[in-house]
Amino acid sequence: MCAVTEPAGGTGTGAAEPRWGFASSTGQDFTHVSIVDAHFTACRDTYRALLDRAGIPRGAHVLDAGCGSGSFLPWLAEAVGPHGRVSAVDLADEHVALAGQNVLAWGLPTPIDIRRASVLDLPFDDGSLDAVWCANTVQYLDDDELRKALGEMRRVLRPGGVVAVKDLDASLVKLLPGDPHLLPDFFRREAQVPGYSRQLLRSGELYRFLREAGFSAVRQQTVLIEHFAPLTAEAADFYRRTCANLAARAIAAGLPGAWEPLLDTASADHPLDHPDGYICEGNVVAVGTA
Repeated sequence: MCAVTEPAGGTGTGAAEPRWGFASSTGQDFTHVSIVDAHFTACRDTYRALLDRAGIPRGAHVLDAGCGSGSFLPWLAEAVGPHGRVSAVDLADEHVALAGQNVLAWGLPTPIDIRRASVLDLPFDDGSLDAVWCANTVQYLDDDELRKALGEMRRVLRPGGVVAVKDLDASLVKLLPGDPHLLPDFFRREAQVPGYSRQLLRSGELYRFLREAGFSAVRQQTVLIEHFAPLTAEAADFYRRTCANLAARAIAAGLPGAWEPLLDTASADHPLDHPDGYICEGNVVAVGTA
């Protein structure tokens, strides 16, 4: 069961002109379904484990805040069961439409409604939800927007409701063989000015933002998602494309480092094709109680 609602007026974050690529219709970089869904597929098993740690209760009304194409919706539906309810919001029209199509194709027994809306202005009454799951979304928000989004999540949760915020920690990204500091140093250099890189390096502080927003019993865990050669086809596709994007950006900025081998996603000399090829990323999940 699925209902899709699109309000007449948009609610956006005022995203700047894309600079990184892979933008959706929102103009936000790295939000296009082609890269977001590839990332989900490459990290699927760990993502499921992180969701399970959120402790979303059976029979709950849970919100997926920033649902993309709906990849987490089957797991959320499984968590709350047929007597629960799942709501979802996303800022991109095409994501809302695709999530609706996917839910219909999956034939999930749990009621699911999907709306176009911003996490900065959630279309739900105060205290109307039991849980909020927000995955790989707050990386697109600056600090003030993150505070506003968490305030909205707390507003819509009933007392005792659960919030779980998961995101990438770019400080823990490592590619081998080669300089293990190449990618984290890239993000740190980029983070000298406000923007996407700085937000990708903020994930280790999510617990602090949850506490500041008024959530209690806050707990946080960081895990490494590791991929060893030979990578699965899905992981190789995602990380090759992402590394090529970062390499092109680094070279254009004149940053030092061995970036050229990463430019060609089909190169036989790519580090990920080496017998000792390895790439990892950090993922943080912070959980709190309203």
